Amino acid sequence: MQKQNDETMISGNLHQDETRFRAIFDRCDDIVFRSFLIFGNNEGLLVFMDGMADEKRIDTELLQPLMSCSQPEEEWIDDALSYLNYKVLPSEKIEIQTHEDQAAEAVLDGDVLILVDGAPGALSIGMTSLKTRSVEEPATEPVIRGPRDGFTESLQINVTLIRRRLRTPKLKSESLQVGALSRTKIVVMYVEGIAQQKIIDEVMARIQKIRLDMVLESGYIEELIMDNRFSIFPQLLTTERPDRVTASLAEGRVAIIVDNTPFSLIAPATFFEMLQSAEDYNQHYIVASATRWLRLWLSFSALVFPSLYIAITTMHQEMLPESLLLSIASSREAVPFPAIVEAFLMELAFEGLREAGIRLPRPVGQAVSIVGALVIGQAAVQAGLVSASLVIVVSFTGIASFIFPSYSLGLSIRYLRFPLMIIAGTLGLYGILIALLAVLVHLSKLRTFGEPYFAPASPINLRGLKDALLRVPWWKRAKTRQTPTE
Repeated sequence: MQKQNDETMISGNLHQDETRFRAIFDRCDDIVFRSFLIFGNNEGLLVFMDGMADEKRIDTELLQPLMSCSQPEEEWIDDALSYLNYKVLPSEKIEIQTHEDQAAEAVLDGDVLILVDGAPGALSIGMTSLKTRSVEEPATEPVIRGPRDGFTESLQINVTLIRRRLRTPKLKSESLQVGALSRTKIVVMYVEGIAQQKIIDEVMARIQKIRLDMVLESGYIEELIMDNRFSIFPQLLTTERPDRVTASLAEGRVAIIVDNTPFSLIAPATFFEMLQSAEDYNQHYIVASATRWLRLWLSFSALVFPSLYIAITTMHQEMLPESLLLSIASSREAVPFPAIVEAFLMELAFEGLREAGIRLPRPVGQAVSIVGALVIGQAAVQAGLVSASLVIVVSFTGIASFIFPSYSLGLSIRYLRFPLMIIAGTLGLYGILIALLAVLVHLSKLRTFGEPYFAPASPINLRGLKDALLRVPWWKRAKTRQTPTE
């Protein structure tokens, strides 16, 4: 093994080292090899990636100082790289690389590699200048009152957005790398003294166990580190908002920031947290509390409203007032399908229109989905394929499904609605109650990094449950501030 390591060492023979690096980057036309003279007549070589390294800085901060520097003093004559590091180059990020694989990885990260004939090793200079999307409002989590900045695809910018909100040395950030080919960088952030060490260790251990060639988005990480991989419910909170990540860090959570994606992960996460919006804490506590109850009601409606319609119109007609029953019966008189088939047709059409609206270009997507829903709904009623009462049910359910601050939880509720409709069509209200009980049992048993997913409802915590159902005012929270262990 030692022999293999010696063979990958950067020898200091410039022609030999250049040949090896050209072999490593064979058929990589975006890798630039730039020769120059240093110390008067000694040969040097720059290796960098075109498009990732800042060429203006290379000219002004590297080539000009290197080509104009004189012979080093006697005490530096045997260590030319250290002389360049401490006496010549002004860059703030310089590392000495001794192995070819480390040096090649630095080049792929956007660093500039400096090799000098007769000097073993190489210098990697951080001069990355990758064009990224500017900081703008998150598209998936808009707010009326609150910060407008959101994460971008740059890991460094995302970490900085959190740092500017938590200006304390207790905010720790540990770097990891996953993906044999993509070498995706991940930063795990937490507040020392507030986050539990066992959760931090568990998050780090699960990420380090990931064995994939490519990690292109935080969804890869989420799927691989969640506790129950067969549950439809999201077990990590996904967000584009730095203020939401900051608030979670202050509560003892752990944030996972992934390079090349604006979506960060928060662990552990609970069901009730996914029903809360970052805007709740920027509004008056009475308004925010009423909004939370509205979300809870609409979330429940998005799950069970079509099932209740199927169950009542199919098996429990006696529960409806006579006038309403006659109205529904008259609207369904010409419909050739049973209620469950009718509901499935409309729900699938609505979900298809919603998905099409997302995939279409933004200027036309929203208009097409709304017009399509109106045209199809009206045409289906006039053709006698569905009843007008079902169109009202499906429309209200669709509106209710947009209430979720967490898009992942909204998707889970939307697709959980379909098996619930099947159960309602076969077993009626009894089937709905049994299915809801099974969902509650599953939520109560679910764990996220060892923490109860359905907390504070199961196990019950009255103080936490009060904060989950209501937005406690800041003046009250300041008097009853919980410690990190509570």
